[in-house]
Amino acid sequence: MPVPQLIDIAALSPNTLALPMVRQLIGQPERFGVEVHLQDGVTIVDCGVHAPGGWEAGVLLASICLGGLAQVGMHWYDFDGFQWPAVEIATDHPVRACLAAQYAGWQIKAGKYFAMGSGPGRAVVGTEALFSQLGYQDSSKTAVFCLESGELPPPDAVKYIVEKCKRDPTDVYLLVAATASAAGSMQIAARSVETGLHKMLELGCDLGAVKSGWGICPVSPVASNPLSAIGRTNDAVLYGATVHYNFHCDDEQLVSLLPGLPSLSSADYGQPFEKIYQRYGDFYSIDPMLFSPAQVLISNLRSGRSFRAGKIRADILKVSFGLEQATEKS
Repeated sequence: MPVPQLIDIAALSPNTLALPMVRQLIGQPERFGVEVHLQDGVTIVDCGVHAPGGWEAGVLLASICLGGLAQVGMHWYDFDGFQWPAVEIATDHPVRACLAAQYAGWQIKAGKYFAMGSGPGRAVVGTEALFSQLGYQDSSKTAVFCLESGELPPPDAVKYIVEKCKRDPTDVYLLVAATASAAGSMQIAARSVETGLHKMLELGCDLGAVKSGWGICPVSPVASNPLSAIGRTNDAVLYGATVHYNFHCDDEQLVSLLPGLPSLSSADYGQPFEKIYQRYGDFYSIDPMLFSPAQVLISNLRSGRSFRAGKIRADILKVSFGLEQATEKS
């Protein structure tokens, strides 16, 4: 698959750029509702496991996950008549920010502990097949990881991560948030651009033609249990996210690519994700083509033309988010 080769440029190191934001979280735990722990020299920041976390912590978590190479902000947005809080991201380094940093591509297993690992530290470890395609490894002495888990990592998991990144424990940072948390919902909603890029990768798109990405996605309300949280956060992207990419290529390539990009191109499209999951019984049996934004817009910098595919499904979002209409007095 055609993937641009990334160069290890110190000024664009996602771990180096993320570190000041990590220090902001650590330096103001009361403000962001986080808890800071030290374990064998490694700094662990609880952003939403036992700590309450919050939306502001979620914005910082998302920014860190993107390796400091994207703008992240909170907004109110109208999703086809459905007004709901949203997170918006924009990046001029989409492959480096979203695939080399943000993509949750590392499954961390140690004993009974499991977490999906994302964030710029993945580019330090560099063992995923994706990094062979990118021809990239971040040489930063700092390694910053974002873990999606309902538990803080135990000592054997921390030791495993340190051994894999081959860094001094004092230079390793682990930020943890459960899916069913405010910060967890926020950082997943901030994956709108990344989700579209990964779909492009699956479709064999030349990612070197993608020059920038801009996305907005509803931030799902915190669910009462892990399965519902997985359902809601997926629905936010599948049925609510709109992304825009600037390309530099031939229009014919975009016309061919675009129909397969939005989530509605999947045979599993059209129901809340929790129902789809329950039908199959496991995550990996679901059609991988489902995991994409609801609506995709592309502008071609070469021709000046723009293209669009997909749509917002406010009806599914309302059901997924458990929205109940209050009875109005006459």
